[in-house]
Amino acid sequence: MPAKTGQQYIDRVDKAQSDVWIDGKQVKGKISEHPAFSGVMKSQAALYDMQFDQDKKDIMTYVSPTSGDRVGTSFLQPSTKEDLEKRRRMIQEWAKYNGGMMGRSPDYINAGMMAYGAAADMFGVQDSMYANNMRQYAEYIRENDLSLTHTLIQPQVNRSLQSHELPDPYIAARIVEKNDDGVVIRGARLLATQGGITDEIMVFPSTLLKQSEEENPYAFAFSIPNNTPGMKFICRETFDYGRSNFDHPLGSRFEEMDAIVVFNDVTVPWNRVFALGNADICNRAYTESNAAVHMTHQVVSKNVAKTEFILGILQLMVETINIGQFQHVQEKMSEVIIVLEAMKAFLVASEANAKMDRWGVMTPDFAPLNAARNYYPKIYPRFSEIMQLLGASGLMAIPNEADFNSELRPELDKYLQAANGDAYNRVKLYRLAWDVCMSAFGTRQTLYERFFFGDPVRMAGALYNGYDKQIYVDRVKEFLDRSEVLVNNR
Repeated sequence: MPAKTGQQYIDRVDKAQSDVWIDGKQVKGKISEHPAFSGVMKSQAALYDMQFDQDKKDIMTYVSPTSGDRVGTSFLQPSTKEDLEKRRRMIQEWAKYNGGMMGRSPDYINAGMMAYGAAADMFGVQDSMYANNMRQYAEYIRENDLSLTHTLIQPQVNRSLQSHELPDPYIAARIVEKNDDGVVIRGARLLATQGGITDEIMVFPSTLLKQSEEENPYAFAFSIPNNTPGMKFICRETFDYGRSNFDHPLGSRFEEMDAIVVFNDVTVPWNRVFALGNADICNRAYTESNAAVHMTHQVVSKNVAKTEFILGILQLMVETINIGQFQHVQEKMSEVIIVLEAMKAFLVASEANAKMDRWGVMTPDFAPLNAARNYYPKIYPRFSEIMQLLGASGLMAIPNEADFNSELRPELDKYLQAANGDAYNRVKLYRLAWDVCMSAFGTRQTLYERFFFGDPVRMAGALYNGYDKQIYVDRVKEFLDRSEVLVNNR
């Protein structure tokens, strides 16, 4: 099956009947009709339908190297800089549709799985079977246009201890046994965004595992269908409150949902195992395969579109109430413009300096992408602050759609009108701004961006320790030596 439509996406997820729990109840029937998931599934379906837009087909899809069918561009293994540009354009088509508010749209994991598939031989160091599994799986998800969630984080019980040192060794998901059918996994993982509304789950290796016999049972990588027996998704409270697009313009459309994944003695078939019981391979997987680079390229592409969306909201607010002439407003707006241009520059630089990696994949330069992924989590909360400062009390004077459809309408039209807009459209805009910077959905977005790639302090340390600084140190030393020579020759 080649690139799928939105309806095919919905039908497949409904048919799977995965074990999903929310508000203490198991989801029964079609999950696409459940109030917590219906909005985001419709939005995700619209992304898949864009693959069949005749005006965008050449951006959104490409011809599969194996089947000859048209498949999603997010699976594209780039061999040229032009391929990287095409993939970025596809990513941004999806991100523009959702305002960059769907951080785990399928293209994120697809970019990583493409890199893993190209670097399959890396997994074969342990056993050639794992390399074959990864290579075949990468092709399988591409040819069937699978949507994947993923899980990476171990439960945060006691961060000062290794997983095997916790009171129960099966709090963090770990290997129970190996048998003829596969490997049995018991325990939990965090944090599967879109956990109940995708086809399969990729259980990524937990990074920074201590290389020891005690930690090896927690080292693995595999992918299985979301409806695999024994696997359960426990969802947090939904931020889609079942209200209209007017009342909750983002939460009603793009609430991706986050879930704890519980493995109750889940059997993973051998053909779905990519790494097992080897902390060293798991720790190397992201960097050696360049999966982290390609996933960061997707994220920065998405964040450009997200920043454009934020800038558009802010500028429309400025125009609506006519505050653009004030210098403090211009200063705040300029902050967002500077971020946007910086993110675009990071992205262009990464593509301009791309090189073929050892696996035969045209890979963006990681240095500007790494800078971008360290910068954006720190600056995104400032967007919310700027929106609050410019919106001020207007962000609280936001009656809902029912109010506008009531006998209150004449009063609302009079008292909530704007310099450049009527009351209805002014409130509609301000409710969008409120959903960005103040609602449960919006504050979750802020938290999400803060920790998108993990602990920001650890990320900064990794950037510092991994960045080649010696060339600049040598330049300074040469300058100092040159100065000394000049002094001695006087």
